[in-house]
Amino acid sequence: MRDLSAGPRVLLKKLRELMAEPLEPQERLDQIVRQIASNMVAEVCSVYVLRSDGVLELYATEGLNKDAVHLAQLKMGQGLVGTIAASARPLNLSDAQAHPAFTYLPETGEEVYHSFLGVPILRTGRALGVLVVQNKASRNYRDDEIEALETTAMVLAEMVATGELKKITRPGLELDLSRPVTIEGNSFGEGVGLGYVVLHEPRIVVTNLLNDDTDHELQRLADALGSLRISIDDMLSRRDVSMEGEHRAVLEAYRMFAHDRGWVRKLEEAIRNGLTAEAAVERVQSETKARMIRMTDPYLRERMHDFDDLANRLLRQLTGYGAKLSADSFPDDAIVVARAMGAAELLDYPRQNVRGLILEDGAVTSHVVIVARAMGIPVVGQAAGVVALAENNDAIIIDGDDGKVHLRPMADLQRAYEEKVRFRARRQEQFRALRAVEPLTLDGQRISLQMNAGLMVDLPQLTESGAEGIGLFRTELQFMIASTMPRADEQEAFYRNVMKQAAGRPVTFRTLDIGGDKVVPYFRAAEEENPALGWRAIRLSLDRPGLLRTQLRSMLRASAGQELKMMLPMVTEVAELRAVRELMQKEIQRQSKLGEQLPRKLQFGAMLEVPSLLWQLDELMDEVDFVSVGSNDLFQFAMAVDRGNARVSDRFDVLGRPFLRILRDIVRAGERNQTPVTLCGEMASKPLSAMALLALGFRSVSMSPTAIGPVKAMLLALDTAKLAERLNETLDDRKALTSVRDMLKDFAADNNIPL
Repeated sequence: MRDLSAGPRVLLKKLRELMAEPLEPQERLDQIVRQIASNMVAEVCSVYVLRSDGVLELYATEGLNKDAVHLAQLKMGQGLVGTIAASARPLNLSDAQAHPAFTYLPETGEEVYHSFLGVPILRTGRALGVLVVQNKASRNYRDDEIEALETTAMVLAEMVATGELKKITRPGLELDLSRPVTIEGNSFGEGVGLGYVVLHEPRIVVTNLLNDDTDHELQRLADALGSLRISIDDMLSRRDVSMEGEHRAVLEAYRMFAHDRGWVRKLEEAIRNGLTAEAAVERVQSETKARMIRMTDPYLRERMHDFDDLANRLLRQLTGYGAKLSADSFPDDAIVVARAMGAAELLDYPRQNVRGLILEDGAVTSHVVIVARAMGIPVVGQAAGVVALAENNDAIIIDGDDGKVHLRPMADLQRAYEEKVRFRARRQEQFRALRAVEPLTLDGQRISLQMNAGLMVDLPQLTESGAEGIGLFRTELQFMIASTMPRADEQEAFYRNVMKQAAGRPVTFRTLDIGGDKVVPYFRAAEEENPALGWRAIRLSLDRPGLLRTQLRSMLRASAGQELKMMLPMVTEVAELRAVRELMQKEIQRQSKLGEQLPRKLQFGAMLEVPSLLWQLDELMDEVDFVSVGSNDLFQFAMAVDRGNARVSDRFDVLGRPFLRILRDIVRAGERNQTPVTLCGEMASKPLSAMALLALGFRSVSMSPTAIGPVKAMLLALDTAKLAERLNETLDDRKALTSVRDMLKDFAADNNIPL
């Protein structure tokens, strides 16, 4: 029996020799098509390359009119070649001219050829061009010939990807791989960043495509598959994933793919045709991805991601590839691009070099997004396809204000964003000049401007922003980025370090706020239909008193001899505060018996986030030393609006009359009970809404560090008494036609208040 794999192996060996020779790109391409035609006994072999304008241009041919090279062209989807590129599927025809998509190009002289076999030149599922062979006699090409041509197309894909063909691309034109792309995503963190792509899991570039020993490569594949299957089985057998759940379903899908005989047969067939084990994985991965990426069914597209992840795991098994860039090769202006990633992984990157984070998946509430916002970097999520389109070190712009990503931007767009960044920098310089200026309004009201934090990387911004202290320290972030539950001594050391870095400035610690959308990997809660309204925050802590007492004990020890200021999240009724006070008292008594030093002062507060407290305001004020309004959750619960749902989030306004009346009632309750009331949340971070808060009577607000400068610039020009009069009139006017937001904007414009 004839060895059908001998032909492809001979061809690949010759192509490997050609790739190693010091040839000019056009000469190399010409010799490649000549070798393919000879090996496949074809009278024509042609290479079409996709340009950035969506046109497939003839770059080399053996058999067609040589004068047509760089002149003959077809649009994506036009003709047989355009159809192959658009569908990313081979086309095998015994009579090409009878096909409905056939387009006649007279300059090529191809009308005498009837048989046609074309395959897409693929890389990471993207069609970079088309490779074609033709014959005069009518015939269908065999499966082994299709396989050989698809394998050969991998060599051409690397030629395109390395940029070698740029030398022979006509002036003014670019190849598709380098075309500018704008991707619409969702804004998860404001700001603008210019820099260079750093793929969180860098694409593994397979340089050794052609094998010298088929049996050896088959054994390498079998060994790698065995290791991969064992690793997946190990993950499934771990206690934390042994029950049902979404994470287990993903791993079960991985195991199904890893044992799929059809997939394995394709890999083995590619190796028998002359590829190395890793090249076989890359080829089958690219072909499968190209087919599935065009599917509209969201379930099947998600399975594509599962398959892609699995193929990458197998490639790493085969190559021993380490995913992380070394510190030396990490760019100064890095925009990290990932499908998804953990919060701790982001912190592994050098903070001073990261200018932005782009995610294909993720949500505004995901852990890594929360951490990125705490680091003060712009974030864009739901940026579909960005990982496949981007290459390491590509120029990229992230616009966290508009939720857009500009990959390989055109020069004009680059200059426009550079000017935008310079303008922001000039504004920041102006704000930095205000750091030492006392935050007094025109009518002499002193406002305490504090910052929100949750990680050690936040603390240098205390000095940089000019904040008076930390009005909200989210203790749960320490738990969210840890792989195991932080022990009592770890918590104590962390809180002590926070207070040391604060250098005498006040820090308000919020007790653990996990549950709901804040899931920690080692704490498995039951699935809830409405997690935001479920078992979370203080509810979870009271049901797990050991967890809460450990945290309270750690805080007491860390603040020995100092002032400890702490508050409870998600309080629904005053009885919850009393229950926590009892636990705190037990911890204080315990420390006293052990002879340990206690804080010199303890301030006990509550976050007002649940509307039920609005009918317990006086009881609440009696029970605590201070109240902090959590404007994000209070607005969400009061208005019955999910802030992460774009369909409803823009229909409700924090500056609408109902919510401002709620805030006014809270301030008035604080005044009559002589209980300090502060506010932390996004509302305090915007100069316009912060202006309304000051007019309502708030004298302490906590916000993101970058917002302190703009808010201070606003308040220095504000007469709070004058605005309070206008605002109260507007809130009390039941027939007012002008929105509060418009009234505030007009007031700012009339009084030269910078927003």
